[in-house]
Amino acid sequence: MSSTMSDVSAANGAEADAATKLRAAALATASRLAGKVLIDGALVPTESGRSFDLLDPATGDIICKVAEARSEDVDVAVKSARVAMAAWSVLPARARGKLVAEAGRVLASHGDELAALLTLESGKALRTECRTEAANLADVLQFFGGLASEIKGETVPLRPGVLAYTQREPVGVVAAVLPWNVPLMLMAIKIAPALVAGNSVVVKSSEETPLAVLRAAEILNQVLPEGVLNVISGDGASCGAPLVAHPDVAKVTFTGSVTTGKRIYTAAAEKLVPVTLELGGKSPMVVLDDADLDKAVDGALVAMRFTRQGQSCTAASRILVHRSRHDEFVQKLTAKVAELVIGDPFDERTDIGTIISRKQLDKVEGYIAQGRGAAGATAHECGTLPTQERLQRGFFVRPVVFTGIDNDHPVAREEIFGPVTCVIPFDTFDEAIAIANDCDFGLAASIWTRDIKSAFAAVGVLEAGFVQVNQAQVAELNISMGGVKQSGIGRELTLESMLEHFTHRKSVVINFE
Repeated sequence: MSSTMSDVSAANGAEADAATKLRAAALATASRLAGKVLIDGALVPTESGRSFDLLDPATGDIICKVAEARSEDVDVAVKSARVAMAAWSVLPARARGKLVAEAGRVLASHGDELAALLTLESGKALRTECRTEAANLADVLQFFGGLASEIKGETVPLRPGVLAYTQREPVGVVAAVLPWNVPLMLMAIKIAPALVAGNSVVVKSSEETPLAVLRAAEILNQVLPEGVLNVISGDGASCGAPLVAHPDVAKVTFTGSVTTGKRIYTAAAEKLVPVTLELGGKSPMVVLDDADLDKAVDGALVAMRFTRQGQSCTAASRILVHRSRHDEFVQKLTAKVAELVIGDPFDERTDIGTIISRKQLDKVEGYIAQGRGAAGATAHECGTLPTQERLQRGFFVRPVVFTGIDNDHPVAREEIFGPVTCVIPFDTFDEAIAIANDCDFGLAASIWTRDIKSAFAAVGVLEAGFVQVNQAQVAELNISMGGVKQSGIGRELTLESMLEHFTHRKSVVINFE
């Protein structure tokens, strides 16, 4: 064997050993967290002791038993939050901000641990997805912690001898209901502004990804007062529904499916409490004839969130390309996607991990089958599935780029939440905008062009809450994020979202005469 081959073999062996150690450490943490929820700053079992199996998406093996909280556990968690809020809400805003920011700094020192735990339960690749998400969790907490001094009111000129002003006050106990695709990031953008604004929070984690959320909250409770942040786990019917309906929950913030979002909206309306809903998407990426095609192709890799297996509400699952550039774009895109490595999520060489669950994999494969059956459609399957024996029961699927799919086909209209996109040709700018807007969703969109007039024209007419030109990055702090149409209600990630969603304005008039 040559020295070069020996070096490669040694490097691969070292990476395999590192992956094995990371997985083992994550499994040990999972074992410690098994069957627990977090209430009053401590890990405790549920009242009933009920639990369910959590599967490793890469192997199909059972990771551990996860606590299955029910209405009695919800009641304990909400009561804890309500009691803790009495002292938390009157703490000076800057003091709350400093504690939240400090909690973020403590979390940052646990980034590797959280990333490994998230990799284990989600099947997302450690290198391309989970490390970044763990880092973002800490960053969000520090960002909102620094905004605490902006929780202030206004003086109102009324008349001589009268002082009129407003002040911001917390809304109350907040229920934060999380999805499974980016649970750490989405927990952060819900709890950080809520806590800084003086509310206490009960987090309901997803059944598929409860562990990293629970461990992150345990770390946060090293800094935060007991009861200010509680975490429960369970399914929507037995845990989520009673949390939303609880009489002491004063605000609900939810990210997830349209169907569940509508149920939450209905339940919240019964109590007349406010909601923030970030729901589905079928985001168009519009590539005009003058676009830098190589830049657009690279952008499509990011926009479609391929390294997350397309499991993103902002994924560019409809790519509209001018007919004159369509074939070249498809050829370049499929070649690029084919280069991405599908494999063990813990392997540093892996770009793409797994789908989250067998149920979701079946859904994705069902849509792929529908697309294959469409007249004139072609399914360009990209990449190679892993061959290791221990990964054969994992929920892996090859990314698919469809051509020949009309915009009225289910693959082009419905949210798949998998690595499936369709490239649709158009002839004119107006036709492209019409196709882009012919959709029930309106979360995100992007336009790719060298012409500034075309860019501004598109920005003005695309029906989406978040539009980007010549890029399609994930949501960023300080940039308002939220959708229109079926994509939800409210905005997140900014100072304004903290003030509007997690405080209410009280008007005060004092007559000195």
